Amino acid sequence: MDKSTLYSGGSYTDNLIGTLLAIFGNVLVSISLNIQKFSHVTLAGTKDPRAFYRTKTWWFGFVLTCLGESANFTSYAFAPLSLVAPLNGVSVLTSSILGFIFLREKLKAKEFAKRYGLSLLGCILTIGGTYLFVAFGPNSHEKLNAENIVRHIVGWHVLLYMLLEIITFCLLLYFYKQRSANYLVIILLLVALLGSVTVITVKAVSGMLVLTIEGSMQLNYPIFSVLFVCMVASAVFQARFLSQACKLHDSSLIASVNYILSTIFALVAGAVFYEEFKNEDVLHICMFLLGSAICFMGGFLITKNRKRSKAFEPYVTMDMSKGVPTIHDKGSVVQPDYNGSFSYGALVNNDGVAPAALPANLQHQAVNSMSPDASHRSLDMKED
Repeated sequence: MDKSTLYSGGSYTDNLIGTLLAIFGNVLVSISLNIQKFSHVTLAGTKDPRAFYRTKTWWFGFVLTCLGESANFTSYAFAPLSLVAPLNGVSVLTSSILGFIFLREKLKAKEFAKRYGLSLLGCILTIGGTYLFVAFGPNSHEKLNAENIVRHIVGWHVLLYMLLEIITFCLLLYFYKQRSANYLVIILLLVALLGSVTVITVKAVSGMLVLTIEGSMQLNYPIFSVLFVCMVASAVFQARFLSQACKLHDSSLIASVNYILSTIFALVAGAVFYEEFKNEDVLHICMFLLGSAICFMGGFLITKNRKRSKAFEPYVTMDMSKGVPTIHDKGSVVQPDYNGSFSYGALVNNDGVAPAALPANLQHQAVNSMSPDASHRSLDMKED
């Protein structure tokens, strides 16, 4: 097959379109999740009886999320996978900037630098790293029709990569399920392995849809249906593992580690499956990897310096009108994260998490808080 039939002549233009779509999509998703979070916090603060899905603010955020994810999905059809995947760091950067806006703290320059210096350094590193890997990223763009996708799948290096990925996934799943190894690294490795399958299939499905819109029908090929099912299934299971990680570990740590692991596996998948670095020289590859590493460091610093709030400390009183113990929070009423801390950032979206229930031992202690001796003493005082 002639190489000229595989690659588009306007690679630079396609890369630019894909990069701008990915940046726009990540920024839009980050803004939308912050808007939805703000809707939840506002409802909780005002004790509004309405459900969150009955507010215009939440639906506005939902529409922005759909638009952002659509832009991200389309970007894979125009730019190489290895160029689009690291741009998820833009979402971390946007969340950090929006976090500063929502804090509204009036601090002196010295106090602000001391408290948020690492976050500012992380933002600068993320911007610099993004410029490097965009400038030195793969420039060749392959038109992914059904024939080209099948050609990639049957390659020996792709089959070997898929076999190793399946074996690794099964081993990690065994330790996670059978050995109860709920370590953050194990859960996020499962997420990253599923994520590599997701980005591979997303790029293929997106590319075939764009070709179909341009007039070359690709939807009637069986490979499209197979890849579409794999894309949906891997995305669903990826979300489930992320939900489990959010229940067990800190959301800021999850955001940074998941970004690093998922991006690394996506880069490997792009290099192996689509051969995106095949025609690149050593200098461009090294500068691209350097930019990605700088982005990893920037994202880690941004999330590391995210201030954690105090854990939920309930106290119990007796509601005399109903005769049942009532739980109270000493802090302000906000939508809680599952791990007891909350933030306005969109690094992890825990909007659907319910507040923690009152422990059984606490209920028993509250109901029986008045001992028999204390009741006798109160009766004696009344008789006197």
